[in-house]
This record gives sequence, structure tokens and C-alpha cells, in this order.
Amino acid sequence: MAAPVAENLEALPKIRPYDEFLKQEGIPVYTGFAIEDVAALEVGPWARKGGKGAYINLDGNGGTNDCYVVEIAPGGKLNPGRQMFEEMIWVVDGAGSTQVWYDEGQKITFEWNKGSLFAIPLNAHHQHFNGSGQKPARLLAVTSLPTVITLYHNTEFIFNCPFKFTDRFQPDDTYFSAQGKMYQRRVLETNFVPDTYTQELYTWRERGAGGANVMFELAHNTMAAHISQFPVGTYKKAHRHGPGAHVIILSGKGYSLLWPQGGEIREAPWKPGSLIVPPNAWFHQHFNGGAEPARYLALRWGSQRYVGNAVFSSDAELADVDVKQGGAQIEYPDEDPYIHKLFEEHLAKAGATCRMRAMGVPYCTGPEDAAVRV
Repeated sequence: MAAPVAENLEALPKIRPYDEFLKQEGIPVYTGFAIEDVAALEVGPWARKGGKGAYINLDGNGGTNDCYVVEIAPGGKLNPGRQMFEEMIWVVDGAGSTQVWYDEGQKITFEWNKGSLFAIPLNAHHQHFNGSGQKPARLLAVTSLPTVITLYHNTEFIFNCPFKFTDRFQPDDTYFSAQGKMYQRRVLETNFVPDTYTQELYTWRERGAGGANVMFELAHNTMAAHISQFPVGTYKKAHRHGPGAHVIILSGKGYSLLWPQGGEIREAPWKPGSLIVPPNAWFHQHFNGGAEPARYLALRWGSQRYVGNAVFSSDAELADVDVKQGGAQIEYPDEDPYIHKLFEEHLAKAGATCRMRAMGVPYCTGPEDAAVRV
């Protein structure tokens, strides 16, 4: 007996909870491949926050996380809030303070400056204050809201749930101090980084270019962060990972190459304040074509303490392992010769010297004594 045929039925409505939420927010939404300068991004009045803001939803987030900037007026403050999603905050410009609490009588206050990095404990009340009466303060945040709102599609629950995550936050004056605990593989567990521009880094030989790095575990989140830096005239090895790694350039001038396996290579120039989000599983490679060390901050999925989700995992054990051995990194001798040729063309225009000969790049024209040896 043949199965019945469903005919003349209306189509099931398709609802995108995050897109509907963005419409209600009423602020600009920036999309695309990269942002030239987050400090110069135009913002609009944001009633929920009580300041001015804009969302940044670049292609590479894969709909898993998002980014926003918010501006606090001189001498002003944002509205207090709480939410059932993770949020990491980097101070684009300005100085001020933040209060965090579960109970009104136990508020914790800490101060921040340009370049500071911190995370709001999950569902804790918080409020940001601008410490200057002369100029606005601007904050950039990366959050897990798109995933959370897709799962629950209920903003009343997300923004007004009374549950307290006491395993993530206790009202202690040391919670947002600069102290932390360092673990192997350059992992620093902390809740506050005073200055990402001067934060101490540690050698990361496996990624090449004589670079250095530190990984951050913040507020017991499933999202995490890291800072990397590499010298003048060098570039890092190509690698790939999951979606949602928001790369903010802190210093230096250069570009990144990004491509899907077997696909066309795209070039994205950058400078301090630029933001790039490599798409899911795309190879990408960062090149220092300027006159000073290049440093960047990445706000991303991939806690190394809380692991298990294959989509959001940092794949820390495979991040700097050769793809020929099942890892996620392309070694210098195996890269497309076009990549190094393009780099030398960039350096020639800038009057700079290539320092990659000792990295195992067989076609490097730079002098051996100019190389960074690792």
C-alpha cells in the first residue's frame, strides 16, 4: 500500500530568533568579511543599553557567536543588565569602571583602561561607567547570544532569569584582580587582563615566525581568548579551526590570507583596530608587512578547561600539528609558493626585508643573518 501524499499544505514558517532580536535592538548591524577600524565604526542610540552601539556580524562567526561595540557618553553610564549568555569585553578606548553582583549588598567594582580585557560572569548583574567627563569610552564585546537565543528563543528567560551561577562567580574583591594562575602550554586562567598591549607572552615555536602567545581562560566560560605576536618581516603558518574567532589587531600593519581548502585565496589588509573573523574551517595565515611587531587579540570559542563540543572546541592538541599528521596546520615547506611570493612583493613595496629563510621556506630571498631563528 502506497504512503499518502501530503498536498495543499501551507509551508512551515522559518523563524530566525537572532535576526528577529536584532530588529528589536534598533542599532546598526555591520556584516561582511572584515572591519577596518572598530574605533571608527559609526554607532546609533541603543535604548536597551542606555548608550550608543552597533552589532558586528561578520561571515566567519557562522551564526555561533556575535560581536558588538557600545559607547558610553562622557561622565555617563550604561543601564544595568544581566543575561544568560557569555560575554567577553575588550576596551577599545577610554577608562572607567564596572560593577558586578548577584546580590545588591555585595557589589564588586573594578577599573579598566584602554586595552583591558575581562569577562562578565554568566547571568551576573553588571553596569559599566565612563570614568572620563571629557570623552566617550568604547567597549567591544564578543558573546554567545546567537547560540543561546536559537536554543531558547525566549528573551524573557535570557535577560530576566534569576538563577545564580555561584560556581562561576563569588563576590570576592580579588575576582577581577590582575592575578591569575598559569598552566602549561601558555594558558593563563584569570578574569581580568589589565593591558593586552603589554601583556607578557611566551614562545610558541610550533606556529613559526619566532612568535609568542598566551591563552586566557576567563570567568569559567566555554569561550576563551588569546594574544599572539610575531616579528617584523615574518608570517605565521597557515592553520584552520572552527567559526567565531574574532581577531582584533593591537599593533603592526600587514594582512591575512584566508581560503577554503582547494578554494580561492582572499586577502584582508589590517592595521591597529582592524577586526577579522576567519570562516569555519578556512585556512588563514597572518603576515607582518610593517615596521613593528604585529600583535593581535582573538576572542573565540574554545575553552581548554571545558571541552567536549566538536563544533566549538579549540582543538588545542591539534592546532599546531601538521595537517599531514591529522592536525590543523600547514608547515612552511608545504605551503603554496604563491603565498611567499606575495609576501616578498608586499615587503618590497614597504622597503622591508624578509626574515623567513631560517623558517624552512626554501624560496625565501632574504639573507640568512636576517632570519628569526627558533
